[in-house]
Order: sequence, then C-alpha cells, then structure tokens
Amino acid sequence: MIEHCKLIDLPKITDPRGNLTFVEGERHIPFPIRRVYYLYDVPGGAERGAHGHKELQQLIIAMSGSFDIHLDDGFGKKTFHMKRSYYGLYISPMIWREIDNFSSGAVCMVLASEYYDEKDYYRDYDQFIKDAKKAHK
Repeated sequence: MIEHCKLIDLPKITDPRGNLTFVEGERHIPFPIRRVYYLYDVPGGAERGAHGHKELQQLIIAMSGSFDIHLDDGFGKKTFHMKRSYYGLYISPMIWREIDNFSSGAVCMVLASEYYDEKDYYRDYDQFIKDAKKAHK
C-alpha cells in the first residue's frame, strides 16, 4: 500500500508576474475533491496527523514553507520532505501519517476525496497495525 503513495508533479505555469499551479480532481489526482483544509500557525516542535484513514485518499501540498510527512502502512515506512507548492503527496487509504518539522510560516493544504467522517479515522496506532496486517493476508 505504501508503494501507492507518491509525489505528483502538478502543472506549473511560469510568468514574470508570478507562477500559477492548479489541481483538477480526477485529472491530476485519482479522486474527486470533496474537502479542502489547511494547517497553519503550527508551533515549533508540534506534530500533526498521527492518524490513518480506512477509505479516504488525500493530496498534501506545502503551500508555503516546509514540513516532513512520515507514512507507515504496517509493513514499511517512508518520509517525504515537502517544500514546493507545485508538488503534492498522494496518500492512499490505510496509511498512518504523521507531519512534523514545520518551518516558520508553513502552510499545509490537504485535498480530500471524502467529506469529514470520524468513522473513517484510525486514531489508535495499534488498532491500525492490526487491521493493516489483516488486510494484507
């Protein structure tokens, strides 16, 4: 499952007046966009995420500044350093994620495939690992 998580190079239109990048659901990313949210003013040393999703797909973009995203599917782990607004990290379902190392002024935007649903979340890492291992049998 972690092998499905990857950086996606988003369109970048360069212009002397400023660059433009856009994302189109089901064209640049493999899902329709149903929700958009962003993290900002994250205090130094703070962590975000620390959860997984059963069905939700996401694209995470560093709109400003930088941060690290740590992914875990119960079998392998990967870390991505996000620092460019024209790259997005696609995260498939059944991936535990933690986000840390936020630079000052960092803005993390998340495009989600579904509306918020608490029942889709794994908040307990041990339960996530148990279910991930069952799913891979």
